[in-house]
Amino acid sequence: MKIQRLETYSTQMVGFVRVITDEGAEGWGQTSTFNADITAMVFHRQVAPIALGADITDLDGLNDRVIEGTYKFPGSYVCRALTGLDTALWDLRGKLEGKGVCELLGGAPKKLVPYGSSMRRDITPEDEARRLVRLRDEYGFRAFKIRVGKVNGHDQDQWPGRTEALVPTVRKALGDDIALKVDGNSCYSPPRAIEVGHMLEDYGVGHFEEPCPYWKLDWTREVTRFLDVPVAGGEQDYDLEQWARMTWGHVMDIAQPDVCYIGGITRALRACKMAEENGMPVVPHSANLSLVTVFTMHLLAAIPNAGPHFEFSIENTPWTKGLYTPELVVKDGEVQIPQGPGWGVEINPDWLAKAERQVSELE
Repeated sequence: MKIQRLETYSTQMVGFVRVITDEGAEGWGQTSTFNADITAMVFHRQVAPIALGADITDLDGLNDRVIEGTYKFPGSYVCRALTGLDTALWDLRGKLEGKGVCELLGGAPKKLVPYGSSMRRDITPEDEARRLVRLRDEYGFRAFKIRVGKVNGHDQDQWPGRTEALVPTVRKALGDDIALKVDGNSCYSPPRAIEVGHMLEDYGVGHFEEPCPYWKLDWTREVTRFLDVPVAGGEQDYDLEQWARMTWGHVMDIAQPDVCYIGGITRALRACKMAEENGMPVVPHSANLSLVTVFTMHLLAAIPNAGPHFEFSIENTPWTKGLYTPELVVKDGEVQIPQGPGWGVEINPDWLAKAERQVSELE
């Protein structure tokens, strides 16, 4: 069965891909969020010409051909576009076999435990603590992640003293039974990261994410070696050779591939395997409630080195509303993986009708 037609439906924020075969079977995927309209152009210009006519079962080979075929234009946009193709093909395969993607991968559509992921640095420690307590009590969250430092902050805080106030305030409000993680978003040099890390250890933090600029592997490795709190990283990295350097070089303790940044499930599985071979749990980056969180849940249900929690945004983002059904819901501290063939969700036709549609097809 061959790929006959590729369609994208995109806005600036979100892009969906539909794969249609020469026998009329179809599957749905999603490219990475943000600048999805640009990603759609890359998809049709660079990915579609390689994918059209390809065998739908040769996922590893097709992924490699796209990367090699775009070697003059490597980078994030190619992988963001490739994600749309790869995830649509996994959905197609699931529908053909009557199985969820997690089942295709050897798992089952079970319930998983999310950590409520705060995206905010414009919030006071007291207000952050209050809203996390409310979410804990309302939905049963057992874990949260908060933001320390400043994005690419060069050792600066969002405002002076915020980090040192935030961590103890949140810990006191939530109590010791709630798992707490923090995200540095490439803020710190090694000396400052280690200083902050020791403070995190004092408050029982279980995960210090991206403490240093992510491209400075030696900096992150140094922090990892000096701290007891596990260091997490990898969300930004789409190059599998970089993943080999990070995992085999033990740059971090916890691997965090983003399914939509790295190029889809097929390539994410390779990164997860490298992490497994080096004793690292996997806690993927999935920082919004588009399909990236659905993809992540299916992946985690199948790999042997899945971490104890998965990322679940607690922010009100109107652009993720009404994308698909059924929506993901936290109940008693758990989220059910969508059940049914493929991803187990249906894309909202009303959303598709308002998006920009582009088509590439075999003549």
